[in-house]
Amino acid sequence: MTQTTFSDLGLADPIQRALTDRGHVIPTPIQARAIPELLAGKDVLGIAQTGTGKTAAFALPILHQLSRTRANDGPRGPRGPRALILAPTRELAIQIGDEFRAYGRHLHLRYTVVFGGVNQKPQVNALARGVDILVATPGRLLDLMNQRRLGLEAIEFLVLDEADRMLDMGFVRDVRRIISAVPKTRQSLLFSATMPDEIARLSGEILSDPLRIEVTPQATPIERIEQGIYHVPAARKGALLANILADSALSRVIVFTRTKHRANRVAALLDKGGVAAEAIHGNKSQGARQRALKRFRDGDARVLVATDIAARGIDVDGVTHIINFELPNEPESYVHRIGRTARAGAGGVALSFCDPAERAYLRDIEALIRRRLTVIGDQPAAAVPDERGQAKTSRGEPRGESWGKPQGEPQGDPRGERRHKRRRPRPTAANANAHPNGARPNGARRRKRAA
Repeated sequence: MTQTTFSDLGLADPIQRALTDRGHVIPTPIQARAIPELLAGKDVLGIAQTGTGKTAAFALPILHQLSRTRANDGPRGPRGPRALILAPTRELAIQIGDEFRAYGRHLHLRYTVVFGGVNQKPQVNALARGVDILVATPGRLLDLMNQRRLGLEAIEFLVLDEADRMLDMGFVRDVRRIISAVPKTRQSLLFSATMPDEIARLSGEILSDPLRIEVTPQATPIERIEQGIYHVPAARKGALLANILADSALSRVIVFTRTKHRANRVAALLDKGGVAAEAIHGNKSQGARQRALKRFRDGDARVLVATDIAARGIDVDGVTHIINFELPNEPESYVHRIGRTARAGAGGVALSFCDPAERAYLRDIEALIRRRLTVIGDQPAAAVPDERGQAKTSRGEPRGESWGKPQGEPQGDPRGERRHKRRRPRPTAANANAHPNGARPNGARRRKRAA
């Protein structure tokens, strides 16, 4: 059986040159199936896990069709966007914009990306000069529309990327408002890693007789990723992470936490221990997030500590390991986290830390991916030293606070005597009105003074 190549797909010569420049010869399964259908004008519902090449699957046919039908707006007049791509996070929007520029480098098309968290003036100026392709996050796009800085009446192509993440982040209402401003006559594409009921309903609203392309079973992680689990108390996760990172084979690592505060603490403690680390989350300015990603991408930071909001926007080659410092409370997020490794045909490793309070999250993850994670170690019985470097038995955790949780209860009273909780006397006829601690009944002291 002859394998399909990009040259077989009928893409314009300038796009073929850009593909050659990047060394892209063989399309991924979703690219091989979606591109011909999109070139034929079909709406597409694509279901594929992260790292399968979804961006090129919609970017290449959009670039091809826009290059063949340049808008006739005069030599200098600004033009409104003809293709709109909605993404849930800033990082993903920037990544998509970079891909469009790379694939369209030999085309005379204009691109811009708009997202929140930064000054809008450069984005407004870019829109005023005219764009063909607009990549946007829903919140900033609505802001610009409400300010009448942008109109969507010329849109010919509409793409919703990572639609299930938009649902998770509460963007579905904003997406529906944006869709209502787009012409009904258009070609629409929706890509998602999972297909919850709400996304199925949304696809019915925006797609017309779509072709469904599902290249892998829904939400199944990439098979090349080795997945393991450590059962470890929360208080010892920091020491376990440090022990694992002592292995130089973990050369480019993303560590995921559930909260922004925890991401900052983990990054700071790794730095203190001599491991170059950067944190990235929603409270960081866009400039700080981009600098952190650049240091990680350039190899200046060995570890990137991130929250789930960044899970789908981090596209860095050569990530060797994903470590879930805390398990996500949404099992789908686990799939997106581990999808940051094993990209572009490479392998990868995903390690997770699970304390007793997270066992329910683990069960949900294993039910979703339909497999059990390999247990690497059960850590409660002194396999990992505590934060002071002392091995402890499972009978008691060291006292103190570390990694955001108390490390157990004190082993005795500071005076060397064990305190006992005073029991309240059982009510009897004689003491029915007595205070439980032996005090006078309410009001007795006042009555004695009055006497």
